[in-house]
Amino acid sequence: MTLPDNTSPTSSGTLANAAPLGSPVGAEGAATVDAASPDARRGRVISRRFFRNTTSVAGLVILLALIVFAAFGSLLTSYDYRATDFAALGVAPGGDHILGTNDAGVDLYAALVHGLQRSLVIAFAVAFGTTIIATIVGTVAAYVGGWLERVTLQSIHFLLVVPSLLIVALVANRYGGDWKALIVVLIVFGWPFQARITWSLAQSVSQMDYVRAGKFLGLGAFRISIRHIIPNMSSLIIVSTVLGVVTVVLTETSLSFLGFGVKIPDVTLGSLISDGQSTITSSPWLFWYPAAVLTLLTLSLSLIGDGLRDAFDPQAAAAGKRRWFRRGGAR
Repeated sequence: MTLPDNTSPTSSGTLANAAPLGSPVGAEGAATVDAASPDARRGRVISRRFFRNTTSVAGLVILLALIVFAAFGSLLTSYDYRATDFAALGVAPGGDHILGTNDAGVDLYAALVHGLQRSLVIAFAVAFGTTIIATIVGTVAAYVGGWLERVTLQSIHFLLVVPSLLIVALVANRYGGDWKALIVVLIVFGWPFQARITWSLAQSVSQMDYVRAGKFLGLGAFRISIRHIIPNMSSLIIVSTVLGVVTVVLTETSLSFLGFGVKIPDVTLGSLISDGQSTITSSPWLFWYPAAVLTLLTLSLSLIGDGLRDAFDPQAAAAGKRRWFRRGGAR
C-alpha cells in the first residue's frame, strides 16, 4: 500500500490534499489543490482571528516600531554608543544629545538604540534555539519511547532542579560578559522546561491514526516526528516561542542588573537600567528611558503571545471571558 506524494495527514487524522482521479496535473492542478488545502484555510482563519484582536495588533505595531528603532535609530544621531563627549558629562535631555548623557559623557540615545538591538538579538536567538532543541528532543522521546524516553526525561528533570540562573551568571561572568557566550549558556539551560511540555503533548499526538499509518508504511521515527507530529503541535510551538522571548528578555535584564550579564563596552537594556538605577535621583533619565523601552518590549510580546493563543484556541479564549464575567457578577 502506498500513498500519493501529495497526501499529508492533518490534525483530525484524515488524509487531505489527495488529488482525486481525473484531476488536472501540473502547475494549475497543484495550484488548485494548494488553494483548497486545509492548512491554508486554517492559516487564513487564524490570521483573521489574530488581526480582529485589537490588543494583539497593538502589540504587533509596538514590536515592529521597536525593531525599526533598533535597526535604523542610529541614523538619527552622529554619536556612537562607545564614544564619550567630555564637554557634555551628565547633561539632561535636549540639544545635541536627544536623551541626555551619562556621567561618562556617553550619549544615551545611541546607547539605547544599541542596547535594544543587542537585547532583541539575544532574546530571539535564545528563544528560537531553545524551541528547536526542546521540540525535537521532546517529540522524538515521546514517539520512540523506551530507554530513550526514560533517559531524556531523567536528564530534563535533572536540569530543571539545577540552579540554572546561578550557573548562567557564573559562566557568563567567566567569559567577561560576552553576549555570544550568554546566548549559548541560556540555550543550554533554557530548553528542558519547554521540552517537558512538548513531550507531554507529543505523547497524545503520536497515538493518532495518521502517525500509526506512517509507522506501518515503514517511515523512520525522526521523519514521522518532523513531518507529522511536530506540524500538529504548531500552535503550542509558536506561542511558546513568542512568550519565551519575554522570558529571555527578563532573564537577561536580571543578569545585567546583578552585574553578571553583558558588560562594557557592550550594552543591553538590562545593563542600561543597572547603570541608571544608581543615579535615579540625580539623573533620572538614565533609568526611566531604558525602563520604558523594556516595558514596551515585554508588553508588546505578551500581547502578541496572548493574541496568538486565542487565535489558535478560540474556545479557551471564550471560556476565559466567561469566567471573567462570572467573577465580575459575583462581586
